[in-house]
Amino acid sequence: MRLRALLETDALGLRLLGGEDELDRTVRGVMTTDLKDPSRYLSGGELVLTGLAWLREPEDAEPFVRILASAGVAALAAGEAELGDIPDDLVEACSRHRLPLFAVNETVAFATITEHVVRQVSGERAGDLAAVVDRHRRLMTSGPAGGGPEVVLDLLGSDLDLRAWVLSPTGRQIAGAGEPLDAGLASTLAGEHLAATRTGRRGPHRLSAAGITYSLFPIRNTGRGAAPAARDVRETVLSDWLLAVEADAGDWPAARLDLLQGVTQLIAVERDRRDAARTVRRRLAQEVLELVQTGAPPAEIAARLRVAAPVLLPGLGTAPHWQVVVARVEWDPEGGAGTVDTGPVAQALLEEILVDPATVGADSADRIAVAHHGDEAIALVPLPAGPLPDSEDEGSTAALGLHADALLAAVRDPLSSGLADDGRLTLGVSAAVHSAEGLRGALEEARHARRVAAARPGRVCAAGHHELASHVLLLPFVPDDVRRAFTARLLDPLRDYDRRHRAELIPTLEAFLDCDGSWTRCATRLHLHVNTLRYRVGRIEQLTGRDLSRLEDKLDFFLALRMS
Repeated sequence: MRLRALLETDALGLRLLGGEDELDRTVRGVMTTDLKDPSRYLSGGELVLTGLAWLREPEDAEPFVRILASAGVAALAAGEAELGDIPDDLVEACSRHRLPLFAVNETVAFATITEHVVRQVSGERAGDLAAVVDRHRRLMTSGPAGGGPEVVLDLLGSDLDLRAWVLSPTGRQIAGAGEPLDAGLASTLAGEHLAATRTGRRGPHRLSAAGITYSLFPIRNTGRGAAPAARDVRETVLSDWLLAVEADAGDWPAARLDLLQGVTQLIAVERDRRDAARTVRRRLAQEVLELVQTGAPPAEIAARLRVAAPVLLPGLGTAPHWQVVVARVEWDPEGGAGTVDTGPVAQALLEEILVDPATVGADSADRIAVAHHGDEAIALVPLPAGPLPDSEDEGSTAALGLHADALLAAVRDPLSSGLADDGRLTLGVSAAVHSAEGLRGALEEARHARRVAAARPGRVCAAGHHELASHVLLLPFVPDDVRRAFTARLLDPLRDYDRRHRAELIPTLEAFLDCDGSWTRCATRLHLHVNTLRYRVGRIEQLTGRDLSRLEDKLDFFLALRMS
């Protein structure tokens, strides 16, 4: 249907604020969102409905509209219930990007507009199918009180005799009507879906298991004939949900395929809500991470943890213990992976991995806060308060915490299919710590463990703190005040000299130790003449009072660089 037809439907209460010349655009679907960046859920042609909850500052309008325009949406419809008149900044931004903008009267529910668009886009159908779509739409757009995906799947069973489940990319059941899907089968279905998505095959994908055929629908698909997403599939393949239906969709008429595609669009609304709810936890993790990495005083980190604890563990009387998990997703550069921003990919994936596989529901990751720094995702995981263990006893906190081998067993098979031949996922898990002073050590320990995992073969690898040895295990738990004093005494004179003279003494020291004190190999690595290298090393010794020909002084510099 065209935008002009929407505007001419009085019952929808739409008022045109800009884009009169674009009213012949075709609408292929509808999406409701209040995310600041909904790009991952857009594939083009949607009418985007928003209550403007994301609009907190005038400058928020421009990036939001730019994202919609880049995704090729048909138009934006903004509700007047929250702010009254639509802000001028939003009107001007839509005008700049030639994006038609409608105002939705506060007396008109988004559900009314959604129902109308779905009916028109789906075309003429049998009366019973149209009725089911309407009922689904009303339930899913009415907010959390509508019951979420479970109600939609229950209607598929009662009205169309279809058993269906919503699965995560790891095979965890997010929603389902009736009996839960067998965990092994769910993992197999998720792996098949990821493998088919990586090959570029369009859904639904079909798989037979134990004599039963299942059809797999990607949740992000907005309908038959929708334009393919312009972004690299690797940005979303490891985090998108799927709908598994116990039926062979290969024999279905077009009307029923349209219906199931509409259901996936409805479930995407629930995904939007879940991601919006994670915003606070992600921000908390990011704030704590920045404090830890910049060497903030333990008291400041502890204060931030006290803020995080009640959000992640509501009703908790005392501060919990914490674990840190680090993840990295890497793609083969020969596959053009330079275009993939792997940090958000790893963040979304780690949020799913850290959910107990036996837990059912879309909101079961409420106790996990994940940030990303560069191409690395870092999770802050609270554990129940109690005495820290000094052993691996069954009743200890360590036994209750996260274990690398358990995480690996739960996700390795399905995710390996999504990583295909050009991707790797590596995970590192720290020991539990009970204070802010230990958090920096836990972060470092998790990072070291991830490097141990990265040295192993396989598409999905994980390592825990118990697998570390040598200084790698000792350094994370040196108190922060001792770290600062030790590294400042040795490295601050060199850093000050580098700032004043751009002498690159710190990189020279790192390379010299890396080459085991070999003048020739170090000079070659740094592209320097040996005499220039000798001059720099002499300057390092003069500024620090140390002798780099002595093993003790080399070791001190090595440890200082590792702790800095």
